[in-house]
Amino acid sequence: MKEFKITYFFDEEHYIRRFIYMESQERAEELIQSERDRYISFRDSRGIYHELNTRDVRVIQLSDYNRIDKSKKAPE
Repeated sequence: MKEFKITYFFDEEHYIRRFIYMESQERAEELIQSERDRYISFRDSRGIYHELNTRDVRVIQLSDYNRIDKSKKAPE
């Protein structure tokens, strides 16, 4: 499974990010397309619950995400 970051933009300053695991980018795109013009719900990385009407979103951006483990120290 690969991790993808979906960003829902409402305007230049307001957005919500969602992280999903899918087999491929094509599958992630299919998910986004299937959610078009309807309500979706999810929890973000901080555990905050969101209900979002995708009809109110101006731009949806999908990108492959490579999570970095911040708990590890960088080599000196």
